[in-house]
Amino acid sequence: MSRSLSRRNLLAASGGLLILKPETVRGSQANSALAVGLAGCGRRGLFDADLFVKTGSARIAAICDIYEDQRTHGKELFSPAQVYTNFEDLAGANLDAILIATPPFQRPEQFELVSAARKHVYMEKPVAVDSAGCRRILQAAGKADPAKRISVGFQQRYGRDYRKAHAIVKSGQMGRIQMICASWMSGDLPLRKGHPASEEKIRNWVWYRETSGDIVVEQDCHNLDVVNWFMGTHPVKAVGYGGRRSRTYGDNLDHLTVSFEFANGVHFSYSANQFSTRGFRDVGETFIGEKGAIHTSRQGYRWFDKVVNETPLDKGYRTSTPEEEPAEVRTPYDITEDAVAEFVAGVRAGKVENAVPAAVESMYTAIMARQAIYTGREVSWAEVQRM
Repeated sequence: MSRSLSRRNLLAASGGLLILKPETVRGSQANSALAVGLAGCGRRGLFDADLFVKTGSARIAAICDIYEDQRTHGKELFSPAQVYTNFEDLAGANLDAILIATPPFQRPEQFELVSAARKHVYMEKPVAVDSAGCRRILQAAGKADPAKRISVGFQQRYGRDYRKAHAIVKSGQMGRIQMICASWMSGDLPLRKGHPASEEKIRNWVWYRETSGDIVVEQDCHNLDVVNWFMGTHPVKAVGYGGRRSRTYGDNLDHLTVSFEFANGVHFSYSANQFSTRGFRDVGETFIGEKGAIHTSRQGYRWFDKVVNETPLDKGYRTSTPEEEPAEVRTPYDITEDAVAEFVAGVRAGKVENAVPAAVESMYTAIMARQAIYTGREVSWAEVQRM
């Protein structure tokens, strides 16, 4: 199999939804609640699992975790779920779907098992932590049952208001995209304590490069995925810087800046951190076009499309009048709800998708940025494919 992620492969795998009869997808259980197995009873896994239950059309029928305390917590929340300690047993259980929320470095192998078991899959991002894992995931997705839905936790792609903003950009109302900037400035991460040293890199996987892929792969892939989605393609090269200004735990970076370039010459500036900002938060993406700009985030979007007469700098800064204010749409809920609800509804209705190729494209983008930071030089998309 070619290591390159071609545009043809992307379109073939994710260019549209395949609609099947529900009984084809779920057999005789088409009118009952989905039986979902949860792999990974950590913070994110339990959060996602709760959203599955809240749809009213799914139940957590099984849980799996290697640690007893986390299994106990999962059992308390989702009793009478069957409890497993081995992922292979969960993959082979009589379930409709598996929710994979284990540490990212484990996901390629686990996805292979679940897809081979012909289950529907909702897999948290990132789907892998390196290029080898990306190739492994992509190959498994290519062999997966086409009647099964494979979704990835890039929830922006499913958010109702994100989709509205995407439609504005794609409609041409803003003209060609001239420049992009995005950021994830939000503060530090929670730290688990009180466990044996032998469990450290699993319990606190999000703090280590080996298990998380570093912050640009684990956290910042969300922004990068939005940019790839809105642009309809990926950057072709990147340069970047990063370091550890205040972090003394683990080995991940705590801040970074990256400059990307697309094949059409559009530049994309990105910055992120994971240290205290004392309440300051800036997480989102801004697309600047020939005839306007749009800022997107999980809280909604702002669309700047008014013609404004700029005030000369020597006369002071311009103050917007009400008619010049951007159109604003607020999103008052966690858009992960949209992603989970669409997965459950899609499985029940026979609307399947394979989101892996697009997710892998965003993983390669993040890995390209990481390699540029680590090496201190420009890194190309082609180089990342060979890693």
